[in-house]
Amino acid sequence: MPLSEHEQRMLDEIESALYAEDPKFVSSVTRHKVGLPNARRRLVVALGFLAGLALLVGGLMVDVEIGGLKVLSFIGFLVMFGAAVYGLMGGRGEASGSGAGSASKKKNGKASGASGESISRRMEDRFNKRFERDERDL
Repeated sequence: MPLSEHEQRMLDEIESALYAEDPKFVSSVTRHKVGLPNARRRLVVALGFLAGLALLVGGLMVDVEIGGLKVLSFIGFLVMFGAAVYGLMGGRGEASGSGAGSASKKKNGKASGASGESISRRMEDRFNKRFERDERDL
């Protein structure tokens, strides 16, 4: 069910207030795009995946079991899974901001904090009024 225009405006106000009050938090919870892995990462992932596959198949041929679990095959699966996760999480930690850029963001965050407080206070008042109105209607 789509939001009404009023609800969409309220959501936009909340979002802009959040950006103004705590840009560091917003940047930490925004979705990270999955980056394309570089050549070295691709090589490590491919070798890890092949090693895991060899362990998986080799574990089926060798009778090493603990409690009915083919240990080598399980380790091979874990290696393959780890390689796949390593390949998918390639672009997350590589992009970092410079010290000067983060310092200017902090200054902007503090400067806009005063206006952000008034927005959050207004939104809180509207929220409280809405519940007071609903209680009166009952």
